[in-house]
Amino acid sequence: MVGERIITVEGVDPLAIYGVNNTRFEMISRHYPKLKLVARGNQIKVTGDEELIDDLESKINRMVEFYSRYSRLTEANILDFLNDNDSSIVKAEEDALDVLVYGTNGRTVKARTINQRKLVELYQTNDLLFAIGPAGSGKTYTAIALAVRALRNKEVKRIVLTRPAVEAGERLGFLPGDMKDKLDPYLQPLYDALHDMIPQKKLMEYMDDGTVQIAPLAYMRGRTLDNAFVILDEAQNTTLNQLKMFLTRMGKNAKFIVTGDITQIDLPNRGDSGLVKAIGILENIGSIAMVYFDARDIVRHKLVKHIVNAFERYTSGNGSSERTENNDECEDNSQ
Repeated sequence: MVGERIITVEGVDPLAIYGVNNTRFEMISRHYPKLKLVARGNQIKVTGDEELIDDLESKINRMVEFYSRYSRLTEANILDFLNDNDSSIVKAEEDALDVLVYGTNGRTVKARTINQRKLVELYQTNDLLFAIGPAGSGKTYTAIALAVRALRNKEVKRIVLTRPAVEAGERLGFLPGDMKDKLDPYLQPLYDALHDMIPQKKLMEYMDDGTVQIAPLAYMRGRTLDNAFVILDEAQNTTLNQLKMFLTRMGKNAKFIVTGDITQIDLPNRGDSGLVKAIGILENIGSIAMVYFDARDIVRHKLVKHIVNAFERYTSGNGSSERTENNDECEDNSQ
């Protein structure tokens, strides 16, 4: 029976299916010589046998689903889908157990160090995790990768990322723009990580419909966060009351990760850091895990590791009471 149908490519950039200069679209057309295919934007007009149209629509939908989950789709993958070999390529992706997410341009995001892997493992059995350690150790990046994976796997319905704007009371008024413009510089590291893992167009859609939310900590007050993966970054710059406020936002089917570096407290009175106090208050509660990152986990420029170690030696030499974690303490305090 001859029919006509519009197949809509939803949720992804049509270029992923059509290819540059329609090379992939022509490959699909050649596979269905008895169908007439015309692509306009995200819609494909198909004319021909209804059963063949059903088969084509099913395969395109599977391609879209694959790309949405793994952020990659090669011409070889398309051939596998067209030849009904897609179960093998999906299995190959699933077998890459150390890959957290497939980011933009097909890059893989993995837990690369001992404590990054520990955070991933403890995530499976704990609803609240604290990731504490120096700059560049991948605390926040790994946490955001876990959040993106949970969203793609439909384990949660939204991602909420937040940070305290420590200097907001004094300096924001002198910055140009509206409140969003003033706050964005504080939140930029979170945007940067998301851009690595979610295509730009899709990320904008998520932010427009509230699937991904990035906001300063003050905006969390009064909310109940159900079915959400929530990350509090730079938690060393929260007071104990602020941290308590944040943690009590946890709703049903929620995952919370708190990240911070207790050697970089920017509060006027360093002793006011809620993160330092919360570690002792919460460390023996079930379903709460603590992971202490250290210089072994630093994945930025090789000099960063030496800089962190130098400052730790300086701090220790001056008899500071700040807590620094050595490798043994990391192992002993991780649940």
